[in-house]
Amino acid sequence: MGRRTGKAVEGARRVAEEAALRTGVTIRELHRIPEFKDVHRLFDDIWHPDPANAPVSVELMIGFAHTGGYVAGAYEGERLVGASVGFLAAGGALHSHVTGAAIGRGIGYALKLHQRAWCLEHDLTRITWTFDPLVRRNARFNLVKLGARPTGYAENFYGVMADAINEGDESDRLFMAWRLDGEPEQPPPPPYTVALGVADERPVKGRADGPVTLVATPHDIETLRRRDPGAGKAWRLAVREVLGGLMRQGGRVTGFTDAGEYVVVTRQSG
Repeated sequence: MGRRTGKAVEGARRVAEEAALRTGVTIRELHRIPEFKDVHRLFDDIWHPDPANAPVSVELMIGFAHTGGYVAGAYEGERLVGASVGFLAAGGALHSHVTGAAIGRGIGYALKLHQRAWCLEHDLTRITWTFDPLVRRNARFNLVKLGARPTGYAENFYGVMADAINEGDESDRLFMAWRLDGEPEQPPPPPYTVALGVADERPVKGRADGPVTLVATPHDIETLRRRDPGAGKAWRLAVREVLGGLMRQGGRVTGFTDAGEYVVVTRQSG
């Protein structure tokens, strides 16, 4: 696959390099088996998965890199502190299969900007991925910081996942698309209807019939699952029913509030 050049590519590359510099890391593509083994160990440290449930194997990383996919690592000196693995998908897209990094340092954001520059260099206009709609910090990162938008809701997409983060929960996922050649749809101004709220850390169903509705998320689903599995399950089922139901009826998620709510424009509102 040839690499493009031009003003847009150079600008994206410069922004990515500046973001990496602010976090004190260097980001580069990976090609060697020892590097892939380092990524495997890093992901194991992050997710602590069952051996049969690793996010990605060394063999798959070898295959992705060999066939034009994306395997990149963020290094602090000689130490790997973040990595991202993706493969080419239909419609001129890169599907970002898994990204993991130290939380709260901006490394994940720097990796996504590196990924964006890489895609523009390779004439790709979209990056797609999935994430758990219950994880508030990821929702804010994806929708607000990156400007990606959900394109669909899937129930138990990967099956029950055996790792320390997902705690055996069903793996509902939002399908995300980050358009690199345009601006994301923005939410209309209030007022909004509350389709799913929260009280005492539990979901409370409201009205889902307004033209623009809000769907709440738990403050910290990972901690809540460990402390109160029943509450975690209640959130899974409520968000599945309300957010998933709105999206199946044609609703579009156009934003995410500071209070941790999805903003959904329903089909009847245009």
